Amino acid sequence: MIVIGLTGGIGSGKSTVSDRFVERDAILIDADLIVREMQVPGQEVHADMVAHFGDVIVNADQSLDRQAIAQIVFNDKDALHELNRLVHPPVNREIRRRIRQQADTNNLLVLDIPLLVEGIIAGGPPRYIVSGIVVVDTPPETAVKRLVAQRGFTEDDARARIAAQVPRQKRLEVADFVIDNSVALERLDKQIDQANEWARALPSTKPTPEPDDS
Repeated sequence: MIVIGLTGGIGSGKSTVSDRFVERDAILIDADLIVREMQVPGQEVHADMVAHFGDVIVNADQSLDRQAIAQIVFNDKDALHELNRLVHPPVNREIRRRIRQQADTNNLLVLDIPLLVEGIIAGGPPRYIVSGIVVVDTPPETAVKRLVAQRGFTEDDARARIAAQVPRQKRLEVADFVIDNSVALERLDKQIDQANEWARALPSTKPTPEPDDS
């Protein structure tokens, strides 16, 4: 088993890159998808979030109102810290569980974590649970255009979201392999072929135990 971390700023086109890895027989572990799975009504993370933030963050069907949550935490560092405290530990446990399931295989696992670099800077686990890190890089102006055209952001909102993330240079500093996603798809696919070949030649990744087992 080889695990690589995949990350990139908002609007970088990281999902396009992860899809291309899956087309090349990699197994995708999508942190955002795991978060959403654990935030559906009836799940522990959902209950903890509602208990902390109140009914203002839920819709009539009890699903989370993500816009309401964003409005609460976007400019409030304490609220964002509390949200991360509720969400990150169970999500990290689930990510590690899924990695351990593949421990005895020869598979390439792509661990898609949008905030991977932030985790490394904060001293979190991503660096030692992967054999290499791939950063999807896109110029900020390209990212702004994508967010406006494809996700309905206003230009001001797009720029604010980009500015709130770790600087582009910080991502590049931790990268073992950089994919330029400001190019045509044909050139992108060539880069992903190269990244796939590079990743499969990396040392195998040792899975980490449950925190209680450490």
